[in-house]
Amino acid sequence: MIAEAHITLLACARIGAIHSVVFGGFASHSVAARIDDAKPVLIVSADAGARGGKIIPYKKLLDDAISQAQHQPRHVLLVDRGLAKMARVSGRDVDFASLRHQHIGARVPVAWLESNETSCILYTSGTTGKPKGVQRDVGGYAVALATSMDTIFGGKAGGVFFCASDIGWVVGHSYIVYAPLLAGMATIVYEGLPTWPDCGVWWKIVEKYQVSRMFSAPTAIRVLKKFPTAEIRKHDLSSLEVLYLAGEPLDEPTASWVSNTLDVPVIDNYWQTESGWPIMAIARGLDDRPTRLGSPGVPMYGYNVQLLNEVTGEPCGVNEKGMLVVEGPLPPGCIQTIWGDDDRFVKTYWSLFSRPVYATFDWGHPRC
Repeated sequence: MIAEAHITLLACARIGAIHSVVFGGFASHSVAARIDDAKPVLIVSADAGARGGKIIPYKKLLDDAISQAQHQPRHVLLVDRGLAKMARVSGRDVDFASLRHQHIGARVPVAWLESNETSCILYTSGTTGKPKGVQRDVGGYAVALATSMDTIFGGKAGGVFFCASDIGWVVGHSYIVYAPLLAGMATIVYEGLPTWPDCGVWWKIVEKYQVSRMFSAPTAIRVLKKFPTAEIRKHDLSSLEVLYLAGEPLDEPTASWVSNTLDVPVIDNYWQTESGWPIMAIARGLDDRPTRLGSPGVPMYGYNVQLLNEVTGEPCGVNEKGMLVVEGPLPPGCIQTIWGDDDRFVKTYWSLFSRPVYATFDWGHPRC
């Protein structure tokens, strides 16, 4: 989570190259599997990362992964943060700072693409079987993110958006890198935990940079809930207008606590790596209905959401648990296919029921 990572993604978008970001917490064998699947010509990495006061040696992990992979990249571009010693492979490894200095001031033309061409591959976080590379397009993804910033997240040009995630995950791709910039907002890049070096670090950022919109996950809020609320309230958070939470079910006590503590509305939203943007939420730019704590809201435009009984395939009744599915076609921004495996895409997501509906493999129940 450094500036060079974001620069790399934006540079890929400019020249029409496909990027695939891998979260820094994966083991070398998992990285190797992704290298073999994506077959990158170039890998960009750093000597190390920092998390919770601990140094994570990325370069060693990457070298181990490349040694395990059958596919070999032509080059590895390295950002030396001075956090850890790293070995360099002659003829393969290139220094980021030196290369940047050679080309400082250069103007690189934009590569114009068809809207349905591939922008990125993002692997799902499953730990079993061959990794699934979610393939996303260029135009549909941009349209979905720009529209969501206007209608769901209320992003305004000149504002500041703080998404406390990681660009190795879909939330980071969408709402740290691309969506805020599409809306003309500044985006906060933060590496680390919500409790390091202390439990007030997020709120110092909100105060210092006048953050108006913040995005996080329920787990992080539950962690912060264990600390005195005075650590939050001692900061001037008057700029903050709303908090968005996603990534897992949000329980009512946690939602109530953080809303009361920050004195802002909390908007729960549900989505997944494959969708790229919220499937369910409350779109404040379109909808003034009150939020219901513990509920991720209602289906967003373009999503025809159903709850089906997994055995019968019939729609669920009130308070009957079922699988959440989406009637096709999927709206812009969603998965195009699984990278290099169209058959797996159809078999995994579209063949669970007797009729072709997109299966999320998530559960829910309707509430009246």
